[in-house]
Amino acid sequence: MKKVTIIGSGNWGTAIARIVAENVKNFAEFDNTVNMYVFEEMVDGRKLSEIINTEHENIKYLPGYKIPDNVVAIPDPLEAAKDADILVWVLPHKFVRGAATPLVGKIKPTAVALSLIKGFDIIPGGGIALISDVLHEMLKIDVSVMMGANLAGEVASGQFCESTIGSKDPNTGEMLKRIMQTDYFRIAVVDDIKTIEVCGALKNIVAVAAGIVDGLELGDNSKAAVMRIGLMEMISYAKTFYPESKLTTFFESCGVADLITTCYGGRNRKISEAFVRTGKSMEQLEKEMLNGQRMQGPQTAEEVHLMLGNKGYLEKFPLLVAVHRICIGELKPIQLIDCIRTIRSHF
Repeated sequence: MKKVTIIGSGNWGTAIARIVAENVKNFAEFDNTVNMYVFEEMVDGRKLSEIINTEHENIKYLPGYKIPDNVVAIPDPLEAAKDADILVWVLPHKFVRGAATPLVGKIKPTAVALSLIKGFDIIPGGGIALISDVLHEMLKIDVSVMMGANLAGEVASGQFCESTIGSKDPNTGEMLKRIMQTDYFRIAVVDDIKTIEVCGALKNIVAVAAGIVDGLELGDNSKAAVMRIGLMEMISYAKTFYPESKLTTFFESCGVADLITTCYGGRNRKISEAFVRTGKSMEQLEKEMLNGQRMQGPQTAEEVHLMLGNKGYLEKFPLLVAVHRICIGELKPIQLIDCIRTIRSHF
């Protein structure tokens, strides 16, 4: 039987653990026990892993939703992953290498990974790498991805939504679909991994722009324009750096649907609106408003800006560049519109 381990225990990781733990019970091919790597921290004087294993609830990151008792919280990534056949990665992209390093050379060579991580990894020389490539290079196993319009609280509540799995191997894609799909969580499987990851990372930058528009009270027309321009820059980015990307992937849940959801309901939009209204730094607002969670948009914007600058492409992506410059204080939020006012309608 195949054993599944979840690497990460934030709100999205916990929501996914709940789904996987119920699904493995329905298929004879899977081990019923699901390990979940938990970054250990103290909550109300108790270890978070202890709380999850005794109360079957992640009271810090997904309070109010019970976790099936076949989920076992483990605060050591190697112990959680050593017998796994499927490693589901769902944690902030800046922590990927730290969590993967203890596993190098110590997991099953036949294992597969599924990355739900939305972001890029900085590589020497000012370039950036896809997280799936980082995991593949470090762990020497096949890596698939899953991304979509999936706010953790709504998924945990059982509200209907969709997601997209990208996998090179159709059989692997279907196996991963079996542990993820429910009657309210619909999964499509495609083979365009790189485009799915580009969408998952860049939409967070566009969501920052959408939050800035909300903070400035510029209205729905301006927000729609920012979202359209953002989508076009996402497509242009994929075509520029991954010419094999497929336009149809942008119309899956990982593309336009995730963009819409993040620009209206995501944490990047929420913090960016407060950033404009309060004048506080995004780092301070993160601490005040996200209860330990992280917003990915500003960091991803910094990574993308560095890479675009090194390759001489800054002028080709004015929205992505403007978001970074606003986040670091080079531009005032109101200047976002000036940066995109004269953009052509096509790329």
